Amino acid sequence: MQYLSIVYRLLITFWVGGAALFTFVLTPTLFKTYDRDTAGTIVGVLFPGYFKVGLICGVLALGCLLFTREKRWLASSLIIVAMLVVTSLQAFVIEPKAAALKKEIPSFVTTPSDHPLRQQFKKLHGLSAAGNLGVIGGGIALIILL
Repeated sequence: MQYLSIVYRLLITFWVGGAALFTFVLTPTLFKTYDRDTAGTIVGVLFPGYFKVGLICGVLALGCLLFTREKRWLASSLIIVAMLVVTSLQAFVIEPKAAALKKEIPSFVTTPSDHPLRQQFKKLHGLSAAGNLGVIGGGIALIILL
């Protein structure tokens, strides 16, 4: 069962590290390098895979945790479940709605920021960003609990 403990730790590390890399390095770099429309398109292409990796890491980590019964397994399990709920909402609710809105906005460069569709997108983006920070925070808590 010790190998499951190692796998659990790796899965949490991949999930949190990937989320931090995507949030704090990749996305800002794309938006600094390309115009808003191009960067948004690239990030939009990456989102489904990003969320899929998070969900896979989370489900497998939860399974490992339940089998190994690491110390503080109950608190860790609750944090992982919360992280999975947030990631699921991002993947299956927020991102599809945001993607549909993006298709209706001809250009984020030329469409005024006060346009109703841009305002709706901004709200969804804010929810997704808050969720992402919550997942990263939950992952940091899990690492501390180790």
